[in-house]
Amino acid sequence: MIDCHTHVGERRHFSGAFIDDMVRAWGPQANPARSLEEHWEAVAPVDKAIVLAFAAPRIGFDVPNEYVAEYVAQHPEKLVGFASVDANDIDAVPLLRRGVEMGLRGLKLAPTYQGYDPLSPAALGVCEAAEDLGLPILWHQGTTFVRTAELRYALPLQIDRVAIRFPELKIVIAHMGHPWIDDAMVVVRKHPNVYADVSALHPRPWQLYNALLSAVEYGVADKLLFGTDWPFAQLDASIVGLRAVNRFTAGTALPQVPDAVIEGILERPTFELLGLAA
Repeated sequence: MIDCHTHVGERRHFSGAFIDDMVRAWGPQANPARSLEEHWEAVAPVDKAIVLAFAAPRIGFDVPNEYVAEYVAQHPEKLVGFASVDANDIDAVPLLRRGVEMGLRGLKLAPTYQGYDPLSPAALGVCEAAEDLGLPILWHQGTTFVRTAELRYALPLQIDRVAIRFPELKIVIAHMGHPWIDDAMVVVRKHPNVYADVSALHPRPWQLYNALLSAVEYGVADKLLFGTDWPFAQLDASIVGLRAVNRFTAGTALPQVPDAVIEGILERPTFELLGLAA
């Protein structure tokens, strides 16, 4: 099993405002700050995991590339690190190249958090560099609890134009682009190199059920990747939530998500699909 979506970050990597927004949305138990030892324990049951840097200082979530690179270098048999750069930064492309030199093998983008139009010249320049470097992009293109994040930059349909312009660029739409899941699925269907992950959807089980049905009906269930969004969601709960998705259908005429689809997500060879197997 591969977890394609995990975060790291200590208290110093999060602003008080970000944590306040998180608590407002999720309750007083919400806590994004965890030690690297906690992350390593959390990923112990999986075969491999992707660890994400996060360059969004404007909303108070800033985990440097160096921090991730140093951590994953301690566990190269299991962990792969993704860089993150902010397209607003004039040095975004050089910083991305520096991340590759540090051993990072993908890119995390989050325009709604980072505060830029994903179709702006600067953003497209970052995508061009990622394509040239052979880096897959894990792309947060969906909703958020952060008050200062602009949802106009979060629409999955915006990925369509990126994928048209950069057909060799591998893109993963995080969280299936929720709540715009059907939009995300039509983009995944249209473009061979666009995928989606199912991370952090299980807390909304009705949404997850309908999301998986949408993927089945559009014929793209085989392009769904497993991820947790740790520490924002936990591995065990993510697996249980996936396997319990058909509970809504009991005693009804509602269609079921095939068991093969659910198990296929959990067994997906994500590293091979994203060019990370080597």
